Amino acid sequence: MMSLLTAPARRHTAPVVVLLGLLLSGLVIGVLGEAEHDARPTDSLPAGLDSTEGAELLDALPEDSTSAAVVLWATDSGTLDRGTVQELTRVADSSGAVGGRQGPVSTAEDGTAALAVVPLATSGAEETADLVGDLRDELVAATPDGVSVQVTGPAAVQADLAAVFDGADTNLLLATALVVALLLVVTYRSPILWLVPLLVVGAADRVAAVLATQAMAALDFSWDASTVGILSVLVFGAGTDYALLLIARYRDELRSHESRYDAMRIAVSRTAEAILASAATVVLGLLTLLLSLIPTTRGLGLACAIGVVIAAGFALVVLPAGLVLFGRWVFWPRVPHLGEPALVETDSFWHRVGTRVSRSPRGFVAGSVLLLAVLSVGVVRIDLGLDQAEQFLDKPEAIAAAERLAESFPAGLTDPTQVLTRDDGRAVLATVEETAGVASARVSATGNGITQVDAVLEASPGSEEAKATIEDLRTALSDYDDTHVTGTEAEAIDEADGAARDRTVILPLILLLVLGALFLLLRALVAPLLLVATVVATYLASLGASWWVFTGPLGFDALDSGVPLLAFLFLVALGVDYNIFLVTRARQEAAEHGTREGMLRALTATGGVITSAGVVLAAVFLVLGVLPLVVLAQLGAIICLGVLLDTLLVRTVLVPALAWELDDRFWWPRRVRESADAVDA
Repeated sequence: MMSLLTAPARRHTAPVVVLLGLLLSGLVIGVLGEAEHDARPTDSLPAGLDSTEGAELLDALPEDSTSAAVVLWATDSGTLDRGTVQELTRVADSSGAVGGRQGPVSTAEDGTAALAVVPLATSGAEETADLVGDLRDELVAATPDGVSVQVTGPAAVQADLAAVFDGADTNLLLATALVVALLLVVTYRSPILWLVPLLVVGAADRVAAVLATQAMAALDFSWDASTVGILSVLVFGAGTDYALLLIARYRDELRSHESRYDAMRIAVSRTAEAILASAATVVLGLLTLLLSLIPTTRGLGLACAIGVVIAAGFALVVLPAGLVLFGRWVFWPRVPHLGEPALVETDSFWHRVGTRVSRSPRGFVAGSVLLLAVLSVGVVRIDLGLDQAEQFLDKPEAIAAAERLAESFPAGLTDPTQVLTRDDGRAVLATVEETAGVASARVSATGNGITQVDAVLEASPGSEEAKATIEDLRTALSDYDDTHVTGTEAEAIDEADGAARDRTVILPLILLLVLGALFLLLRALVAPLLLVATVVATYLASLGASWWVFTGPLGFDALDSGVPLLAFLFLVALGVDYNIFLVTRARQEAAEHGTREGMLRALTATGGVITSAGVVLAAVFLVLGVLPLVVLAQLGAIICLGVLLDTLLVRTVLVPALAWELDDRFWWPRRVRESADAVDA
């Protein structure tokens, strides 16, 4: 039976069907909503290490024994009256936020400060934040003039960390969308066109957020407040890149085809290989994070992989459907007309750049490599590991109070090291007290066959002396069964060890996967090896240059231990994207013009769009600085610098210069004509 619709009718109806399907899917996803995750104490700790096992025992204790706030009163003149401090403590005890009797009030030797430990009965991070907020309000209201009061300790740090992300996802999404919109307007110089890719990528972001969180919940993966934020940045960045590539090719095809449907069909067929290869490379790289010891890192890998798949799908299905519903006028005022010369035939800026580089490729290779090497020098100076006080861009009350408390009390008093044991609690306590570097120790909780010993260290938090004391404690307690040392200092040591293990396992795997993907895409050996080498050089250069910025103008003392792995993943996987866009176009052009002319035409045709894509991606990752966590600011800055280096130097100068220097050997062992025949096939 003959179809009720002719081929042209089906062609015109398909975009409407796609968009109606998108609308229906959007309604379903809107009803479904993002999944929620109840945070666990071990979500951000490396599995199987001592502090993580200790945190699991700590979590098995009765709920009202596991969270405590430390109230600090201080005065800059005179001394505190003990009776006044005790009265303030009774106010806290009657506030309803307390889960048991507060610890005794301790007054500093100089009389300028006093503290009390207040246990909080909570059932989760959200309730802890609420109770700490109530406690602070009541204490401030009851504190007399001339005396300041602050709340610190583990519960307050947890509350302040939660406060960092209050509304942060919305702010990050708005900032990202604004940056992308601005750059799209600058790129297209059209009052209309920019809306189409922005709306499509925005829809992809919301779909990705819902599907990723639902998938993580179904598979029992862990995620935290930053996961959805990083996911949004990646979807907006990658999705906009794919959209820029497709729209640029669509514009070119409109100059050669009267029908916009034919132009779009050819544009999709010519860009699909590059977009799919790019997306597959990034997805494979992200999935290597499933091998991480840290649960939230595994969740981030899964979520971002889902996000990239959705971004590519929207770019290849939804965006074409949206664009063809409009006429050529959507490009106004730069409307492409039938018969206009193709971009590669014009004397554009990128054509002039390519011509200049092609005249002396060896010199440009040497100069580019030298510049990358100089920028990489800072890598040998990098220190890893941030103290708890260094995790925030804006110092919260809990951190400020801990610093003030350390001026009058033992440094580790606000955040004692915790020893959890199923062995003889009294014997473990005695061993802890005898360990050098421990100022004091006490049994703070028992239950379910578990004993918790809190040890106050003499050394300052984050110092080498504190780390040495943790190692001495672990050595001294090694003969006890099921006994573990945890707490901030112990977790910092194990997080560094876990991050080092992840880098050792995951980094080589990322390189192998990316290299394998390029081998399959290009069916060559030389080009993939050179492309991977250039993105690794870009990573080292951006890491080294960022280190000088961090330790100079920004005043950081170290990089977060997880930053090098995530920066490597995003820069290598995303950096290869631009090389894929360039080299696949060069291979297509080489079919008719040979390697040298093909690379020049590819650089001329893709120079503007890839540069725009790189600037967009760099800008959206820099937006991570909206979230006031040092780790995200560092990650965003490194990726931003790396993407700019890759876009403006490596892809523009170094890779084309290598191709011009090697000529047909760039595609070895395939010959140019064979490679072209494979593309045509």
